[in-house]
Amino acid sequence: MKFRILKSIVFLLMIMPLGYQIHHQPQSNHYIEEIRTFQIEMNNEFKNPELSPLTPDDLQKFSGLQFYEIDSNYKVVASLTYNIDTTQFEMKTTTARRPKYRKYAMATFILNTKMQSITLYKNIDLSKKAAYKNHLFVLFTDETSGNGSYAGGRYLDLTTPIDSNTIIIDFNKAYNPYCAYNTKYSCPIPSNEDHISDFIKAGVKDFEKKH
Repeated sequence: MKFRILKSIVFLLMIMPLGYQIHHQPQSNHYIEEIRTFQIEMNNEFKNPELSPLTPDDLQKFSGLQFYEIDSNYKVVASLTYNIDTTQFEMKTTTARRPKYRKYAMATFILNTKMQSITLYKNIDLSKKAAYKNHLFVLFTDETSGNGSYAGGRYLDLTTPIDSNTIIIDFNKAYNPYCAYNTKYSCPIPSNEDHISDFIKAGVKDFEKKH
């Protein structure tokens, strides 16, 4: 039994570049400040009537989003396997809208000693705009979905790496789709392959309405 466990560990070390590993070093004040700034900016947007996805009633009662504790262990360096098939497809949403995407790459990383993979997508129409030509979209569910975080999954925004086979994914910046706050929006739905088989206790929590 011990031999099999040791053999598995050795195998993982052989196939796992250092970049796969999670950051277990103490999180710096600079990093904490970076994530807090991200959270403040999100809250400011939600408080702004011109930008907020909240209903008028919820906006009046809104005092701030709830976040998981900042944890740099949820900032990972993932290895990329680029998708050579550029076929476009229509992504399912919560409405009849079907935006066109393509699979850009598969990101593989280790989280809490488990190997995980998630697909990075490119929005076809959005990528035609200069400001978003390098934008990548991630949508995912995890073991907290419906149990602490929004049941419909969460999103991440990334930027295409330049001449690199790795990318940083920071789940502390995971946010809810607007559908978590207001049913008038049309939001992409994570597929089965967008599920992470672990508890991502990072980023925005589920929205609790105040009565």
